[in-house]
Amino acid sequence: MPGPLSGTLALVTGASRGIGAATAIALGAQGAHVVLTARTAKGLEEVEETIFNAGGSATIAPLDMTETDAIARLAGAIGDRWQALDTLVLNAGTLGSLAAVPAIDPRELAQVLTLNVSAQAAMIAAFDPMLRRSKAARVIGVTSSVGRNPRAYWGAYGASKAAFDTLLGAYGDEMAEISQVRVAIVDPGATRTKMRARAYPGEDPASVKPPETVAARIVALATDGFEPNHRERVDA
Repeated sequence: MPGPLSGTLALVTGASRGIGAATAIALGAQGAHVVLTARTAKGLEEVEETIFNAGGSATIAPLDMTETDAIARLAGAIGDRWQALDTLVLNAGTLGSLAAVPAIDPRELAQVLTLNVSAQAAMIAAFDPMLRRSKAARVIGVTSSVGRNPRAYWGAYGASKAAFDTLLGAYGDEMAEISQVRVAIVDPGATRTKMRARAYPGEDPASVKPPETVAARIVALATDGFEPNHRERVDA
């Protein structure tokens, strides 16, 4: 499909639903070949079919990012087929249980930190060589306002997002003067996702914006570019 991202390669994590799925579909509509990753193969197949039906192209790669060596295997497989990675959208994440800090389950906290922080660092490390080979690589991380503004009962998730933001910011600083890799952090704000519904079970889904609104902004960043270490919130 012709478009401003024609001939580029994008990788979206957590692409089976919500913001990840909407972003993958939007990237495909702009001409990128999209690699779709998530744990749920069925959801990825549905997103892939949507992209194909619109004239785009995609590859599914079911992946548990917390599994030892899974990310390295994925990077190896993609590196064998493509030379450079132009857009990396780090969207996958887990909420965990909302609880007062003294009541946080240490084992669950470790799981949240593994996916929301450690796996993200592993993704950056694994794909850094391919990103550097791109003429204008974009790394876009999806965060949350609780990473900057602590909120009661959101301590575990907020701590993981604060660490995620710091990780991305540091990588952005490191890349700014030595490569064409640029890093952006996007806070989607209130968005109609499964995670949002779990956190706010009494909320009317129609009262918050659809994931396509956030996806459009992410794709605009991937298409138009931005200054190093850009951060923004997507409001309705």
